[in-house]
Amino acid sequence: MTMMTHPQISVLAIAAEHHPELRSLFAYFRSIPHLELRLNSEIPADLSPYDVVITVATAGFDEGCGHLEQFVAAGGGWLGLVQVSDKPLPEIFGAQAGQIGPAAELRVMFVNSHHAMANRLPDAVYLKSIYQPLVHPADDSESILYADWHYAHRPMLLARPVGEGKVACTTLQAYDEPAFQQILYRLLRYLAGYDDGHDTLGVGLLGYAPSVGKIHGLGAQATSGLELKSACDLNPDRLKQAGQDFPDLKTYSSADAFASDSEIDLVIIATPPNSHAELAIQMMSAGKHVVCEKPLAISRKETAAMVETAEKQGVHLSCHQNRRWDVDYLAIKQALAEAAIGDLFYMETFVGGFNHPCGYWHSHDEISGGLAYDWGAHYLDWIVGLIPEPIETVICTRHKRVWHDVTNADQERIQIRFAGGQEAEFIHSDIAAVRKPKWYLLGTGGAIIGYWKDVVEYELDPLVYFEQHDIPATEMPPDLTLQRRHPSGQIVTQKLAVPERKHYLFHQNIADHLLTGEPIVAPLEHSVRVVAILEAAARSAASGGTMEVLDG
Repeated sequence: MTMMTHPQISVLAIAAEHHPELRSLFAYFRSIPHLELRLNSEIPADLSPYDVVITVATAGFDEGCGHLEQFVAAGGGWLGLVQVSDKPLPEIFGAQAGQIGPAAELRVMFVNSHHAMANRLPDAVYLKSIYQPLVHPADDSESILYADWHYAHRPMLLARPVGEGKVACTTLQAYDEPAFQQILYRLLRYLAGYDDGHDTLGVGLLGYAPSVGKIHGLGAQATSGLELKSACDLNPDRLKQAGQDFPDLKTYSSADAFASDSEIDLVIIATPPNSHAELAIQMMSAGKHVVCEKPLAISRKETAAMVETAEKQGVHLSCHQNRRWDVDYLAIKQALAEAAIGDLFYMETFVGGFNHPCGYWHSHDEISGGLAYDWGAHYLDWIVGLIPEPIETVICTRHKRVWHDVTNADQERIQIRFAGGQEAEFIHSDIAAVRKPKWYLLGTGGAIIGYWKDVVEYELDPLVYFEQHDIPATEMPPDLTLQRRHPSGQIVTQKLAVPERKHYLFHQNIADHLLTGEPIVAPLEHSVRVVAILEAAARSAASGGTMEVLDG
């Protein structure tokens, strides 16, 4: 069984303070717990504490090049980040930097799509960088990345063995691009001698709803490094459906028997929320990694017990916050990262309409937790993802006016105030004949507003459990508009572009995290914080909208 143990990698970067373009890359490296990064302005006499050395540009090689070559020959790794320079590269790299071209968006691809470093990465990534190929590669050089230029493949990242170690160099300089950061981290593992291409995690589905169960099954099947093994459900009809959807699936009607299956490394729990904590603790106690459907649990007491068990057992625990990859959220997050509207200080999010609430357990508060525990688990996760400040207070009000055959409220409004003074509001309403905008964000230099699209405008491929004629409004990426204040005093309006929609990115991220130690996009502490907000909101609403004080 693959456990949550990743080898510690010690990395030394020879980078002076005059390389601010590397701050984002180094921040990413530092976000990985098992990667220790140290910076130094010169090559130290003793390199033995390190697995890999990173050098930037070509300056300073004369004094320390021989020392580094000895380090590599003895089994170390050396990554050269080549920048614009007329100085030749050290011979050990087995190549030279070619003619400098313009800064451009380069379509970068793996030479071998089956390379261990390419697992779960797209066929092509688009990186903004100065074009400069690597030329005259040595016979034993391995071309890993290339970019097409003038009808030919031009090497952009080369590696070669030297003695007991490896060296690599790249002329790509897109250090702040997440895709390139991910590639460089994997390159560090490669240079340190770790082969990430063969590990596989067996996946078991605990709870098989015809919709979400199938999604998780397809996600596991579509993700390199994950292998769908089994499903467990108390309902025989659902187990039958699981077997029809995935004919080779092993099925269980007992959680105890399911937990004892040694082929299962990762359990995805898709049962009603009031059972999440008990089942997650049982699975983690059996040594399984756990991904829990949202919300993570019903109460802070439950999340605390879950986190404690995960830490005690040394296994992974997270929540299925797949909406972190919704294209509108990604577009807004990118705009905020670029300070497109200045400093964000206020935001509203809305979901709903005037429709009968969802049937079965989703609309009964004893099982679901309440109205906001459903979609609110996603929308509040967006809020804490966009505003990382500690939470100070929560206020919630509810209405119960129309749908009396269910126990959830008809409408719920949650107001949050953060330690930095920012405010956020979430509304879920099943009695809204006119929808509010999905997004409304105010910054010190502008605003973003996102209006719901009509379902009939849907042109993308539907998710697997929706028929083309039955796509819900919640799956519609909204029209996003960014408005900024021009120095002239006028408000300039532009449509905010959204990235291409891709499927199963959550499952890929889980595999990346468990198999190579890459950062989790939706951190556990955020899902714990969401439950804290929901619990505080329930207390506030029960007492007529009083202010609840949180401790972060």
